[in-house]
Amino acid sequence: MKTPPLDKVVSIIVGFGIPGLILLVAVITAGVAGGAAIVVALATLGGPLGMLGGIALLGVLLLISKALTEYGAEVLLRRVIAGLKQKGNSKPDMLKVIDSYPISRSLKAKLREYVEQHY
Repeated sequence: MKTPPLDKVVSIIVGFGIPGLILLVAVITAGVAGGAAIVVALATLGGPLGMLGGIALLGVLLLISKALTEYGAEVLLRRVIAGLKQKGNSKPDMLKVIDSYPISRSLKAKLREYVEQHY
């Protein structure tokens, strides 16, 4: 089988966006080669739901990455916090979750302020 040009492969992965990058890293770390690497990567990403779960996760990641690009992280996080409030999460629980996020101090402060004002 002829090896595809590197530029073509990179272009395809870029076309998938962040999910493509995540799949690439999962394939690299799968520990096997060839088509089996893709199967193992998808199954790993899918957790208990297996390969189909991995495919679904990549679809969700595509939606999230597009939303981040369109609306920004702060807007998306605020909406998620509002949704979690509607589901019955308490103010102390929300503040604890915000503190655990791997985000900048300034964004944490903005989100904490948002929770303080809207709970």
